[in-house]
Amino acid sequence: MNLMKLKKLVIFSLFAFSAVTVSAQDLLANQAPIDRKMKAVDAEMLKHLVEIEEYDSPAEELYEDWDNTYAHRQTTLPDSFRIDLRDFCMPTPSRVITSNFGPRWRRQHKGLDIKVYIGDTIRAAFSGKVRVVKNEGARKGYGKYVVIRHPNGLETIYGHLSKQLVIEDQEVRAGEPIGLGGNTGRSTGSHLHFETRLCGVALNPAIMFDFANQDIVSDFYTFHKDSYEFDGRLATQLRGANGQYGYNPADVNSPNMGKSRGDVASEGTTRFHKVKKGETLSSIARKHGTSVNAICRLNRISKTVRLRPGQILKYN
Repeated sequence: MNLMKLKKLVIFSLFAFSAVTVSAQDLLANQAPIDRKMKAVDAEMLKHLVEIEEYDSPAEELYEDWDNTYAHRQTTLPDSFRIDLRDFCMPTPSRVITSNFGPRWRRQHKGLDIKVYIGDTIRAAFSGKVRVVKNEGARKGYGKYVVIRHPNGLETIYGHLSKQLVIEDQEVRAGEPIGLGGNTGRSTGSHLHFETRLCGVALNPAIMFDFANQDIVSDFYTFHKDSYEFDGRLATQLRGANGQYGYNPADVNSPNMGKSRGDVASEGTTRFHKVKKGETLSSIARKHGTSVNAICRLNRISKTVRLRPGQILKYN
């Protein structure tokens, strides 16, 4: 092969390689928008599949089955579980608590009684799926009631209704009407009996709901199997200045809180701090003469946790 033929071959090879490279680059460039679209489609499909799974059986990891025959039945409790409260709606605009959670008439009252009138709208506290719609009959138990299971792990019970507006296995959204206030079942006057349960175990709604201020206490509540009963008693003891029952975060910084309040006093003096904007674990520890390690141990949190304004921390 002479020099001229060799030059022609090299030039032809370079041209062919360049053409292939340009063609491949064009193909990749044209493919990129398609890839982005497919990723968006995949994300939407995954989101849809998750929604379908949650609809079929909300909080499936906590509950052994989906059964419409019982109001509540205790299953295995987790040692700890973080409950997301952000997707919430107050079940009623009423701020009046007529009966608290805890001992009553020689038995345990497993929820809060909230003053409502017959016909008042009762709404779903969180999005979820209706598990039970039943009537226990005149002068018995809940009367007409609704049970909803939520993806955050909770089940909420709404008792003594005059009318149920949903059916079993129906999906509902937070704030959707699910019944009307009433006086059915074992009731001495029109009111809403409201329960919050985790794996069938009743938790004091005042740990999570502040009816006096029509809000939740915090964005999250971390359930601990070894302390939830104490948390419930503490929430009962804390009241707002208006004397209403319930967990009022404005009270938790009182230096006298817990010194003469029944069960709380019997557990020893427990003091709390409500986190303000800009505060850190170090600044809170200095303020109360304690250590960051002690605060982390009391609240079962790490030193790197991100504090939220309004969050309640034990410091003693």
